[in-house]
Amino acid sequence: MKTYKIADVCFALESIFETVHDMYKDYVFSGEPEFVITTTQEDIEFEREKSRREREVEGLKLYDFKDEYLETLAAYRKLAVKMTEYDTFLFHGSVIAVDGKAYLFTAKSGTGKSTHTRLWRELLGERAVMVNDDKPLLKVGEDCVTVFGTPYNGKHKLGCNMSAPLKAICIIERGEQNSIEKISTSSAYDMLLQQAYRPSDGLALAKTLELIDKACERLSLYRLKANMDISAAELSFGTMSK
Repeated sequence: MKTYKIADVCFALESIFETVHDMYKDYVFSGEPEFVITTTQEDIEFEREKSRREREVEGLKLYDFKDEYLETLAAYRKLAVKMTEYDTFLFHGSVIAVDGKAYLFTAKSGTGKSTHTRLWRELLGERAVMVNDDKPLLKVGEDCVTVFGTPYNGKHKLGCNMSAPLKAICIIERGEQNSIEKISTSSAYDMLLQQAYRPSDGLALAKTLELIDKACERLSLYRLKANMDISAAELSFGTMSK
């Protein structure tokens, strides 16, 4: 069992395999844990069955993932549920910080959110830092939302153990011509709900929905239609950073 700190919360993790601890190595902490997450073989089998069902629905080739990998998913699922008690929820997106302020891009899988944050890095150079390229945590405070890096930072491992105030969430859609508009909560809500992790636990789900509502009140929301050209990054940064 080892102790970690993620999104300002200290916890202990007890696992079957060492893989999950290797993944969490940048988040090791020596403080007293507030709770303990324990993963079991039953949790691993749950993740295996869930993966099988999802791949069948999407028409993907079935793949028997290793137990070690499935345990990393089980650990994060349990952590995400617990984090709702700390006004924090898991969200799917690519987050980049520029001059100390973060911007989160979200979209349906394969739309190009990671490509777009790469264009921001090309445009802005050292001013731009990747917070997380896949599954960041969002903590909703009284007057702001803070985004945190996590060990779950995508296949390219883009991200780090850092936090930044989140200025905006942008929904990306493919388009031949670049355009961006500020949108209302009602216009963004379906996608935000889809991209947030929704726990099966009733209390955690209710808290997640509450946190999404509060986050919308504290953030600017945008819709970007973008091609994969640097001009799309120029437009989105120029608009969202004002």
